[in-house]
Amino acid sequence: MPPRRASGLASLARTLRSRNGRIFYAGSLVAWTGLWAQRVAVGWLAWELADSPFWLSVVVFADLFPSILVAPIAGAVADRTDRVRLTMASQTVSAVQAFTLAALVLGGMISLPLLILLELVVGVANAFTQPARQTLIPAIVPREDLPGAVALNALTFNVARFAGPAIAGGLIVWAGVVPPILLNGVAYLLAAASLPLLRIAPDERIGHAPTRSLYSETVEGFRYAAAHPGIGPILLFAALMGVFARPFLELLPAFADAVFGRGAAGLAMLASATGAGALISGLVLAARGSVRGLTGIGIGAGLAMALGGIVFVATDVFAVGVVGAAAAAAAQIVHGVSIQTLVQGTAEGAMRGRVLALWGLIIRACPAIGALGLGALAELIGLRGAVIAASLACLPVWWWGMRQHRRIAAAMERGLGPKRRADGAAPPPAGVT
Repeated sequence: MPPRRASGLASLARTLRSRNGRIFYAGSLVAWTGLWAQRVAVGWLAWELADSPFWLSVVVFADLFPSILVAPIAGAVADRTDRVRLTMASQTVSAVQAFTLAALVLGGMISLPLLILLELVVGVANAFTQPARQTLIPAIVPREDLPGAVALNALTFNVARFAGPAIAGGLIVWAGVVPPILLNGVAYLLAAASLPLLRIAPDERIGHAPTRSLYSETVEGFRYAAAHPGIGPILLFAALMGVFARPFLELLPAFADAVFGRGAAGLAMLASATGAGALISGLVLAARGSVRGLTGIGIGAGLAMALGGIVFVATDVFAVGVVGAAAAAAAQIVHGVSIQTLVQGTAEGAMRGRVLALWGLIIRACPAIGALGLGALAELIGLRGAVIAASLACLPVWWWGMRQHRRIAAAMERGLGPKRRADGAAPPPAGVT
């Protein structure tokens, strides 16, 4: 009998009623609130040190770039090791990085090169955290509740995305960048300490016993994703949108100060507005519940991200900029949650860590590359011109995505795409409904 379809709100409620769900998402909320607080603080610190869109983009790049090199390997590691312990270890590294950065700032020893180095460290840690943690979600909910659990994951992220910048903005205005950075260190330690409380079946903690070299399993993850008629095209679409549509949201400190002249308080308003937009869109998507139609929603949201970017830079009026940034952030969450739900529900269990690592690579590395290019282009034609050019580049990407729509939906929404097990056999197709 096929699994019953769960309404989104009922699925969310069941997840939160479970012990594992409460522990997992409470820890996530704490960690991500600290993450967003530090991200805003680091952006403002980089802007104060360099006063340059390009060098701000370099700091953003340093945080996100390690995914390019590390994420595929991290996914293979997550498929063959204890995912709970791997998540704990990587979150502990993030906490140590935060405490180190805070100490350097307090001691007056921070410099742009040191900041870039520390962002590289936390970027590597996050590259391991993402696939290890994401692979635990199907282990804490029934399969029919997976769309709601993924949406709740995004909802938690965006509650933190709203709260973290608001907290950081107030702390920066009041006491500088150190308090929000320390907050992140404490938050990650608390999140890591909560993970051993989860009750997860042994076969869900470890995807499979190692049978080949780490390199071979990493390459297999790429081949699996590329050969799948749904996963391959949807990840390519997300990668291109990540390069062109999302990066301006990573450079909000430059816009807040250099374009709108609002300083740290303006940055806090912009960051909180993007969090609010993302939170509202996450709630709407979570209430939806079904995966039917998610392909079209995810592709359409990619175009909406680009249009939000154009609105953001269309005028000097700060209120219009806030609306544009909020709309782009809302579209970004709809885009990301739709695609992650499809990918997470379609990928074979033994391949899940590697596929989700590729997703993590896309959502981190592609904006990093785009932010670096956007920062360099902004030095030549200004921040506004750079964002408009990148947003216009999204139009042919969206058109290509629409042409692939039917093929992707058939493979992922209705479970018609072939999937291979890690041993190479071809099981009957199965999807999430």
